[in-house]
Amino acid sequence: MNAYIFPGQGAQFSGMGLDLYENSPLAQELFEKANDILGFSITDIMFEGSAEDLKETKVTQPAIFLHSVILAKTLGDNFQPDMVAGHSLGEFSALVTADGLTFEDGLKLVSQRAQTMQKACELQPSTMAAVLGLDDDIVEKVCAMTEGVVVAANYNCPGQLVISGEIDAINNACETLKEEGARRALVLPVGGAFHSPMMEPAREELAAAIESTTFNKPNCPIYQNVTASAVTDENEIKANLIAQLTAPVRWTQSVQQMIADGATHFTEVGPGKVLQGLVKKIHREAETTSATFGNNV
Repeated sequence: MNAYIFPGQGAQFSGMGLDLYENSPLAQELFEKANDILGFSITDIMFEGSAEDLKETKVTQPAIFLHSVILAKTLGDNFQPDMVAGHSLGEFSALVTADGLTFEDGLKLVSQRAQTMQKACELQPSTMAAVLGLDDDIVEKVCAMTEGVVVAANYNCPGQLVISGEIDAINNACETLKEEGARRALVLPVGGAFHSPMMEPAREELAAAIESTTFNKPNCPIYQNVTASAVTDENEIKANLIAQLTAPVRWTQSVQQMIADGATHFTEVGPGKVLQGLVKKIHREAETTSATFGNNV
């Protein structure tokens, strides 16, 4: 069975999507529509902007969404998912490609999500850290015993977990994790504590936008970050998307469940190859590939 997976924030690169724009009339039309919806020329930033320009959250999230969704749409009949999943932001890309959301509504929600997350980051300084080489339960235990807000945020693959929270709490947790034997406990250059209780203001604002948007039953199951299980019910999808901002990304568990449900081949749709690497670490025998414009995948 074919699983299609969609990357999240951090996969962006300067020049992303330019090949699609130059070689596909459909892609060009969708990129121009995106410029109109967003009210600024995101294509200029994607195609010619610096890495610094692309780092801005209000740009990064729509840019990755657009690259992923437009690439999927240019694949035409070659895009045949039996199941889909996305890492954090990528969940919106997955939903649009599975016809659970329209392109326009998906882009509007992603743009609003980016802006509300940016605002939440500005309310209180916070950060994230990558922890390598420890079992999940040890990391969870250290988070629970550390004073302040610090939680497990991204279960990326066995031995790789990202924690999220207040700056002091993250720094203290990193010291304890090193004492517990972590190979690395490294503070990340991110704008704030994503997938933690500190995103509550963003969750409340995004909830209103999601509730007022029409969702459709997707044409295949989507494995959502919050539950790591197959979902097709529109109301459940909405609730999980809202919860996602303050809940952990259960990527390891999602991939394991997809494999248990029959996935044999994972195709990453969008910039980069980060998710393919994670899938291989979760299940060495899984076949992985990148979706490529003009190629049969």
